[in-house]
Amino acid sequence: MSTTTETTPLLADILASIKPEAGLRADALAILEQLGLPGNKSEEYKFTPITRLLEKNFSFGETSRETNISNIDEFLIPDLEGNTLIFINGVFSEELSTYNHKELHIKPIDGKEKGFASLADFKSDALVAWNTAAWTSGISLDVSANTEVHKPVILHYINDTTQGDAKSFTRNIIRLGKSSKLTVVEKQDTVGTHAGFSNVVTEGFVEANAELHLYSIHADGGKRIHFSQTTIWQDRDSRVNTFTLTLDGKLIRNNLQLILDGEGCESHMNGLYILQGDTLADNHTVVDHRKPNANSNELYKGVIDGNGKGVFNGKIYVRPDAQKTNAFQSNRNILLSDKATVNTKPQLEIWADDVKCSHGCTTGQLDEEAMFYLQARGIDKVTARAMMLYAFAGEVLEKISSEPLRNYFDSLISERLHKNF
Repeated sequence: MSTTTETTPLLADILASIKPEAGLRADALAILEQLGLPGNKSEEYKFTPITRLLEKNFSFGETSRETNISNIDEFLIPDLEGNTLIFINGVFSEELSTYNHKELHIKPIDGKEKGFASLADFKSDALVAWNTAAWTSGISLDVSANTEVHKPVILHYINDTTQGDAKSFTRNIIRLGKSSKLTVVEKQDTVGTHAGFSNVVTEGFVEANAELHLYSIHADGGKRIHFSQTTIWQDRDSRVNTFTLTLDGKLIRNNLQLILDGEGCESHMNGLYILQGDTLADNHTVVDHRKPNANSNELYKGVIDGNGKGVFNGKIYVRPDAQKTNAFQSNRNILLSDKATVNTKPQLEIWADDVKCSHGCTTGQLDEEAMFYLQARGIDKVTARAMMLYAFAGEVLEKISSEPLRNYFDSLISERLHKNF
């Protein structure tokens, strides 16, 4: 993902605030300086003015503010028992975290882990380079071969903006050994009314016949600007399922890349964004088929009201060796106001000849005839509208295999559709 150099006072502020020693951090900082922050001339960020918003809301020369958060009960997901890992303003808190030490091998990340910075491309994306130079905390999570972790690992990112703007740079690495199974839930929460900026990079390694389920939730409101890069490598016969839900935030940019590097891999990428106000949600996805006999399915849906803005950019690559690939991608959107917008760009690049692939997108409004049908049967307009939107979202919700998570997502979506739309 390339960026276009744009020299700004903000960039100078950022470069001055990072003072790495020689090594990877210094290399990444030099690349950040060379690339510059992405401006509106950058193809990958042309619809996502992240640099302009950062310039308006933050000074990166300031030190991070302290936080007094000690009770996390209000942030927990109802009825979901799990291994809870807490990050306060991006810093991993061993004291507030609880997890099964027998099933999970977790330690604070130090940058010396095998595979560190080998997947997330910091050489062509300035925000990944920024994280690589400036990360302050994170975790290394390992699951041994032939181990099924029965309870999900929940990464709670709590952004405390009560004393002023909060900035965080978190780095995680996740490894699943052969024939292991793990579910990870990422949940963002914000306390306070000031602006927040989080930059999270996660690299995952899923070995042969292993299975990873990854859920990401952005439903915390506030003035948060969030960037994430998640890159997952898959070995033969492995399975990866992802689900990204975006409901709130000033600007949410999710980069998700799956590398299917073994024969017989399977991946499912699903996402739902329900936006209003001036929220901007940008989902950039890459599915990279490198080996034969693999399958991928991708479905992202959006409901956008008010001045909300959605962006979807999905790429599927099918390499020359990836014969017998089945790859399908779809993005569908409903716009509920004249000012709501969506920019969608599904892309498909194929270098193999024996494949089944398709991609497409649709954007429209609610079906007025269906609305009339429901109202003619005594259902008021607001309820009829919510019912139709819920049915539209339901196709994606059905992809969630965990019942407690599906119920939680369902409650968030139902509340949003019935109360605010």
